[in-house]
Amino acid sequence: MIKRFVALLLATAAIVGTGLGLSWGVRSVVEATAESTDIDVPTTTVRRGRVTITVPSRGELQGGRSESLIVPMAGSPELAIVYLPESGAQVEPGDVVVEFDTTQQEFDLREAEADLLEAEQQVLRAEAEARAKLEEARYQVLSTEAEVNLAELEMRTNELLATIRQRENEIALERARNRQRQAQRNLENQEATAGAGIDIQKAAVNKAALLAESARRKIANMTLRAKSSGYLHILGNRNAQSIFFPGMDLPLFQVGDSARAGQAVAQIPDMSRWEVRVRIPESDRGYLEIGQPVTVQPAAVPGRDLRGHIAVLGGSAGFAWDRAFECRIALDETDPGLRPGMTANVLITVESLDDVLWIPSQALFESDGRTFVYRRTPDGYITHDVTLLRRSESQAVIAGIEEATPVALARPGQQIRTDGSGQDGVLQALPQ
Repeated sequence: MIKRFVALLLATAAIVGTGLGLSWGVRSVVEATAESTDIDVPTTTVRRGRVTITVPSRGELQGGRSESLIVPMAGSPELAIVYLPESGAQVEPGDVVVEFDTTQQEFDLREAEADLLEAEQQVLRAEAEARAKLEEARYQVLSTEAEVNLAELEMRTNELLATIRQRENEIALERARNRQRQAQRNLENQEATAGAGIDIQKAAVNKAALLAESARRKIANMTLRAKSSGYLHILGNRNAQSIFFPGMDLPLFQVGDSARAGQAVAQIPDMSRWEVRVRIPESDRGYLEIGQPVTVQPAAVPGRDLRGHIAVLGGSAGFAWDRAFECRIALDETDPGLRPGMTANVLITVESLDDVLWIPSQALFESDGRTFVYRRTPDGYITHDVTLLRRSESQAVIAGIEEATPVALARPGQQIRTDGSGQDGVLQALPQ
């Protein structure tokens, strides 16, 4: 009973409190909250001075003018790798780097060699047949010559024979001479056609020899050797994944993998010409040009900054929300600790601007096509439109605001006014 009475008394006292006291109490709470919120918002000031615009990125070290080891054309859509050293292995000119399975090519070589032997036997057979036919044709010529001589001897006895017998001898002589002329023509034809038949068989030999030599070359080409010294850089096997997304790490080629003809399996970079390949967001493409200075920091060589310059700017690629282009950076100086495939931080110096207004990049905001800052005033934060001239990852060069103006480094929250005439949020709802 007593507790209930005390609660009722306290409630009555709160209700009958004066409006002035209530208003003062609420305003004190809000002002304390506002002061606490203002203190929590980090601020900076608009500064004037020299600004160096840079584009940071991260890439992979590669030797310049790399020697690529390409899967040969061997008559098969894919070739299985049977020998491949680990990535980073040092090789010298002539060293075996990649070997492919030659089972099918060796079978083709044995078939081609068998066809070659058969074709050579056919040549020998054609030559023997040609010689036999020529000998037979020569024999026919000699035989017909003998018949003509006998017929001519019979003709000498015509003066002593009857007319009928004389006519028979004349006919016999004419027949013998016709057979002689036919035998002579047959001999000439055999001499001409014998060479042609042999040439046809020799052409088959040449064809079989070419096929055998082609099979030997294919087998030889399926062993890839280094033409220069350097460190072997094994490439990613795109065949190992049925689905590929930009930025996804590909597994490296290894023994047992299959590679398609024309595909690069590994590279031997030129150690005297190092490059870094990076992907730059498309939004930074307009700031870059060939020859701009670059600072390269290899991750595996801490504390070592290498000078370089932009050598190649490629075309844009990728999805609409993540388009980027390839940039190749040539190193002007190297380090003995560099190896192909190492990651490196890259800082591209775009330009230096003198006597400009700038703020940290996180103090600049964009919305609905507007570029603005949150300017601090005695009454709170208000939005202030500015013009963006240049922007890097850490700095933004702007115009349309005075030097030393305090601005917020983060969105202040609800205590924002778009101009100096009114208030938004909680303060506008409270009694004055």
